[in-house]
Amino acid sequence: MSGLKTMVATAATPAWNEAEAAAIIASHRHREGPLLPILHAIQAAFGCVPPEAEPLIANALNLSRAEIHGVVTFYHDFRRKPAGRHVLKLCRAEACQSMGGEANAARLLATIGLDWGGTTPDGRLTIEPVYCLGLCANAPAALFDDMPVGRADAARLETLVREAA
Repeated sequence: MSGLKTMVATAATPAWNEAEAAAIIASHRHREGPLLPILHAIQAAFGCVPPEAEPLIANALNLSRAEIHGVVTFYHDFRRKPAGRHVLKLCRAEACQSMGGEANAARLLATIGLDWGGTTPDGRLTIEPVYCLGLCANAPAALFDDMPVGRADAARLETLVREAA
């Protein structure tokens, strides 16, 4: 896995487009409880919820920018910058902790030189924390590109990281 640190950046980052964001907001603003659907749609379009989107959403929903920012930063699934091409979420809940999940995660993060939420320099892998995947019977658990992974021990995590290449 040491090769991860030295790879050249190749990830494409979706560019911010205010007109596209305005269209997304307009398509959802008449829904009941439109904020979360708008934030999810913005993230789907741009890979994250860029700070530039907050005033547009606040204006459309007659909310303060602080309210929008509070929601974006409260929910861990909303990103402030695009993730890598692959996302590995590691469960940090109690059952996974008791089965060595924290030690496995710490070893993996140290090996590839990332912190929680970090993305490899080549943009191919982001590692994020998650608090309970509901796979407690198969702890420690992970989610690799939305596919659940049970019994995610150190060897299995290393295999997942290699597969992200």
